[in-house]
Amino acid sequence: MSDIMEATGLEKGGIYRHFGSKEEIAQAAFQYAVEASTKLRTSGIEDIDSPLEALRVMIAQFVHTPSGVAGGCPLMNTAIDADDGNEKLREMAREAFKAWRGRLTTILERALISGEIRADTDVAWISTSVIIMLEGAVMLSRLERRKDPLLHAQRTLNVLLDSVASGIE
Repeated sequence: MSDIMEATGLEKGGIYRHFGSKEEIAQAAFQYAVEASTKLRTSGIEDIDSPLEALRVMIAQFVHTPSGVAGGCPLMNTAIDADDGNEKLREMAREAFKAWRGRLTTILERALISGEIRADTDVAWISTSVIIMLEGAVMLSRLERRKDPLLHAQRTLNVLLDSVASGIE
């Protein structure tokens, strides 16, 4: 609370006039962080005609663009920290992951329709694999204080996308 009071210049009463509890503050902060991070990492994707290229750009932006908020990936941090404490925050993290997977699935389904990826491609598997690979790479990158894990994840995901591409990009 003292950090929030310092950053906003408000007293505790002023903060609690807008929020009923610390949990509500955490939920609002999470919502803001996820929206800011998503906007930053998906910027310009809608302007790319090729769904497969859009996915590659989205992966590259995740790898090369920090989340936009201090502390790393707000989604991973919240998913881990909210596991036992704030059930509403845990549900918000679960919904944010679901939305991310949905964005990836939509792009891959467009690639199926356009013929950019093979008809037998399991888009749910790829969508989930992208998230697993990128979030794991964020964790290792932060732990090792090196960007290599993120770069390796990007390279591996591009190989995965190459393996399902139909060759008519």
